[in-house]
Amino acid sequence: MTAEAAKELDELCFLSAQSITSLKVSEHFQMIKRLGEGSYGKVMLAVHKKRGTPMALKFFPRKSTSLVSFLREYNLSLLYCTHPSLTRALGIFFSTPSYYVFAQQPGLYGDLYSVIVSEVGLDEDRVQSVMSQLSGAVTHLHSLGFVHRDIKPENVFLCDRSCNWVKLGDFGLTRATGTTVRAVWYESPFCTPEVEVAKEAEIEMEKKQHEGLEDIVEDIWITVEPCIDSWSLGVLIYCLLTGCFPWEESTHDDCGYRKYREWFDREVEKEDRLRDLQCKQGNGYKAIKQQERENSPPSQFDGLTPLVMTLLKELLHPDPKKRGRPEEILSYLGEPWLMETAREEKRRAEEAEKEARKIRERGELEEELLREGKGER
Repeated sequence: MTAEAAKELDELCFLSAQSITSLKVSEHFQMIKRLGEGSYGKVMLAVHKKRGTPMALKFFPRKSTSLVSFLREYNLSLLYCTHPSLTRALGIFFSTPSYYVFAQQPGLYGDLYSVIVSEVGLDEDRVQSVMSQLSGAVTHLHSLGFVHRDIKPENVFLCDRSCNWVKLGDFGLTRATGTTVRAVWYESPFCTPEVEVAKEAEIEMEKKQHEGLEDIVEDIWITVEPCIDSWSLGVLIYCLLTGCFPWEESTHDDCGYRKYREWFDREVEKEDRLRDLQCKQGNGYKAIKQQERENSPPSQFDGLTPLVMTLLKELLHPDPKKRGRPEEILSYLGEPWLMETAREEKRRAEEAEKEARKIRERGELEEELLREGKGER
């Protein structure tokens, strides 16, 4: 499927390259406002003058964008993004003297980044709603043979103010599963730990240049796999729950990541040890498990429940081959992810039990009085 998907997309790009037209934007569209801007170019909210349809026009500077990369993103968004939580192109693409442009569904309420409260995050119900939608969207994309490779709050667009409907967009880095790409390290918690070798190579190259050596450092190549998106989804869950990031970069130079990795390794050792004991001890396993020393998560995870920590261990597994899949998120929905929520739910349950006990006691008293009244008669 993955090889077929890449081949089909290449064929679509070849065909659409033959039919791209040149338009004057002002003759066909009324510009409303700027929706976003980045290294790729800019996105403008516009209304089609003949149809009266609102849409987002994505402008790619021709000086820095190849026609092939433009058409790849356009065709992928048009033909493969059929999930309701994936941003879809609208079948309009053209060029101007300065830009390549295509139309897509507009995110009228901004992006996820704009609604995250710093060091607070979002309320838990909204977090679980967003992650449920993104889990489905990313799983759909993976099933078609593609990996997004750039999941972050800025690329999740809001269709309403309450995050009841979100859409993942920006497919500029999306590639077919199994594609070989050059490993690029960048300082971000969303960057997977397996490309730390690219950072080391970059440092080595700078060192040699400083020493005046002309040695060429060979590029490092990696295979595009769905586990790249799993890592980003794990970091995103943490970001939405807390309003901050678990670490600045996923390398051993980063104190936050190093603490997480040490905790994770202890967890793996503990699970392996308990698994061996279970095989050897049989019925005595529960008693041994209770005696096992508790391995508390690093301080940046304070406030998160054991349930969501189990999910994060799956998605943020340092070994990409053992990393969990996006669809596993669905198994963790409906139960508290924040300790504060868990405590509140426990308090409500205790109050409900007290009220139920009072009702039962009152009913028993009434029955006893009724029996006594019958006895007197």
